[in-house]
Amino acid sequence: MRVLVTGATGLVGNNIVRMLLQQGHQVRVMVRDPRTDRSLAGLDLEVVQGDVKDEDNVRTAALGAEAIIHAAAMVHIGWTKGKMMHQTNVEGTRIVGLAALKHKIRMVHVSSVDALAIGQEDAPANEETPREGKIPCPYVITKREAEEELQKLIAEGLNAVIVNPGLMFGPWDWKPSSGRMLISVVKKQPPLAPNGGGTTCDVRDVAQACINALQQGRVGENYILGGENLTYFDLWTRMAAITGRRPPWRKMGPYFTAVVGYFGDMWATMEGKEGEVNSAALKIASQFHYYSSDKAKAELGYQNRPLDQTLEDSWQWFRQNGYLPL
Repeated sequence: MRVLVTGATGLVGNNIVRMLLQQGHQVRVMVRDPRTDRSLAGLDLEVVQGDVKDEDNVRTAALGAEAIIHAAAMVHIGWTKGKMMHQTNVEGTRIVGLAALKHKIRMVHVSSVDALAIGQEDAPANEETPREGKIPCPYVITKREAEEELQKLIAEGLNAVIVNPGLMFGPWDWKPSSGRMLISVVKKQPPLAPNGGGTTCDVRDVAQACINALQQGRVGENYILGGENLTYFDLWTRMAAITGRRPPWRKMGPYFTAVVGYFGDMWATMEGKEGEVNSAALKIASQFHYYSSDKAKAELGYQNRPLDQTLEDSWQWFRQNGYLPL
């Protein structure tokens, strides 16, 4: 099968590309500037220069493809960059969906659990849980709007499936993305962990489920690709044990969280640039993003390898590629 992959330089997209090649598929990727990115070096694939925000680029890239896995997205957890995220996450998804509809080919859209409902410690959310409770920052809003745009096209005949991954770790995290959390635990050894928790999974398991969805997913359906539900305190403690670092002392209290978020927002205002520490990110990190992946396991053959193996493999990959000391 000839598959077009967008977002091929990102964590999930790069793992999808490599897995498709290993399984004997022909792969075409669309990237903005292939000359400046090492994430695709040495891979036997077709590279098309273009941007998901450009309709002509996407239509050309989709020509001759038998399927599209759309993994391109802009991720920033904060209050800013809403316009840029709307252009990439919403308009880009709509444009890719239009190309798939025009060429009558299957599409898998890689969304996020952040587009879904908030889970609870004692009640993980699923695909049917009412989408309430999430902090309405631009990333959450644009991921939801992207799914809404796609559902409109599905109503017009688009053959598409939506997958919603959780917090992913694993190799080939070139940017890096969620791996920044592991790098922070290794380098900074933060004494306080966020109050909340998340569903944590291996990007390689997510990539395989995305490929399976090309054949097995039901049109118009969402599939949660989560994993082990655990607090960030427990996650950081396990990261520290694997990497030989100091574990966090305790969780952040609500007052400390509010104060740090306030000063993070003030700093962003003064500097004109929002960093990773801001009130939106801290509020989201105080929630429990717990989910059930039962539907994906039943219909896509989704499986989860042990989390400690995932964290070990991620740590070793960062060491071998110069992000962390050997």
